[in-house]
Amino acid sequence: MSRLFGTDGVRGIANSELDSGLAYKLGRAGAYVLTQENKHKPRIAVGKDTRISGDMLEAALVAGICSMGGEAVVLDVMPTPAVAYLTRQMGLDAGIVISASHNPFEYNGIKFFDGKGYKLSDELEDKIQEIIEKNMKALPNPTGECIGKRTEINDAVYTYVDFLKETIEADFKGLKIVLDCANGASYITAPTAFAELGAEILVINNAPDGININKSCGSTHPESLQRMVVESGAHLGLAFDGDADRLIAVDDKGEIVNGDHVMAIIAKHLKSKGNLKKDTVVATIMSNMGLEIACRNEQCNIIRTKVGDRYVLEEMMKNGYNLGGEQSGHIIFLDHNTTGDGLLTALQLVSVVKETGKKLSELKSIMTELPQVLVNARIKNEYKTKYMEDAEIKAAIESIEAQMKNAGRVVIRPSGTEPLVRVMLEGEDQNVIQKMAEDLAALIERKLS
Repeated sequence: MSRLFGTDGVRGIANSELDSGLAYKLGRAGAYVLTQENKHKPRIAVGKDTRISGDMLEAALVAGICSMGGEAVVLDVMPTPAVAYLTRQMGLDAGIVISASHNPFEYNGIKFFDGKGYKLSDELEDKIQEIIEKNMKALPNPTGECIGKRTEINDAVYTYVDFLKETIEADFKGLKIVLDCANGASYITAPTAFAELGAEILVINNAPDGININKSCGSTHPESLQRMVVESGAHLGLAFDGDADRLIAVDDKGEIVNGDHVMAIIAKHLKSKGNLKKDTVVATIMSNMGLEIACRNEQCNIIRTKVGDRYVLEEMMKNGYNLGGEQSGHIIFLDHNTTGDGLLTALQLVSVVKETGKKLSELKSIMTELPQVLVNARIKNEYKTKYMEDAEIKAAIESIEAQMKNAGRVVIRPSGTEPLVRVMLEGEDQNVIQKMAEDLAALIERKLS
């Protein structure tokens, strides 16, 4: 079996690649691996987004947990970061989310959190997969009173909202805000939080029917939100994805404010209060060079990781940083939660707007995105990670970087699925970096194909 877990849990077409049989096995194996050292009956939170397949997978997952003698604490529809928080807050042994995040409704996924609300390490995921591959033979089969049970908590949404409200000092009275809930897991939490904080809210895409999650809406399709902000004269708009772990904002002019802009705005604000730990922001290699320049101008450091919020989190935990994230809108505020949290990010961003009295378009001007081009170079598969071993390619990259003079960069990423590398350049002049990228890609193809 190839690796079951991807960068964010197990994911696939529901009832095909991810069917109830696999969900049952994940429930059993996950309950065993995550709680095998406990002396008590394990308690595991289970939340889901609004996909039609969620009920089917939840039933199978809960059955797997109960078959191991565990108590499945069912939270119903709940944002992914809420499950992470509630797992920790309620003292549970683990948490599981049934969601495929920003993917179309026909997909679904299953991802795990440990008892402290953190995503699992590769090692723990591999242990779960190993048990499944061995057909569960190592697992006990409790009987009688040792069989587990299902319990439901009906007010957990409001526990989560109350927690988030406590992370900010300002109220939002006087602000008009448009919310796009992506017909997903934020359809209750986001309107509740902003209404209770006093904002005037207009809400779109908050009528989930099981098949409209992320459909032409939310953080991956913010066009309708942009129009609504301009037409309604709102101060700003906020778009979540299906499981509400990411945020894309829209300013008062209807322009996109992505994760890089958000990190720049928040970093400056935290630093002004002495609350940005080690004056450092953690981002991935795909964050725009403009973020790096903005941080430099504010006397902040930026550290880059591999693509994936789990790698951002690892770096933050290892070195004691409290702000990090991705251009896509996964922002981690480690002082408050253990994973990317769209609603938490939204509240932090709007609190900066309220506290400073500045429009979001003005705050956004802290960062200017540099033009970015991407060119693929098709090479032999065995050379995908060896391009820097070629002296001519290495010299060409160094020459490009020297010409950019700290106002641009070269990023080369091997494809995970195809025999090619992706050559990405950022710089001040679109035409110049396009030519540079094409020439560098051609050189890599000539040398390594």
